Amino acid sequence: MENRKNSADIYLCDTKAALLERNDLGYRFSYYEDYLSLPDAQPVSLTLPLTDKPYESESLFPFFLGLIPEGWLLDITSRTLKIDPENVFDILLATCGDCIGAIKIIPVDKENN
Repeated sequence: MENRKNSADIYLCDTKAALLERNDLGYRFSYYEDYLSLPDAQPVSLTLPLTDKPYESESLFPFFLGLIPEGWLLDITSRTLKIDPENVFDILLATCGDCIGAIKIIPVDKENN
């Protein structure tokens, strides 16, 4: 897929907080310095405490896995969007631009940055 996105901005309460990236080794999550400097900065998840060091994982972080559809809804979503249900990152980017709660995940268009 030529137009595949490999990174997304993570918003918490409409404030850009972090970057989530997919790479050859797995996934990387890092908070933006600007966000960390805010006096009221909060972690995106208790499993991803505030730090200036990036988190890295071979698989998608459980917090983000919990945001994507499951079961029959995942089946319908993957068929409708024509995304392999095993491709959790692409499903996350396609479905979590307006999640329930305070999190928003917006794909980064590297060409327009």
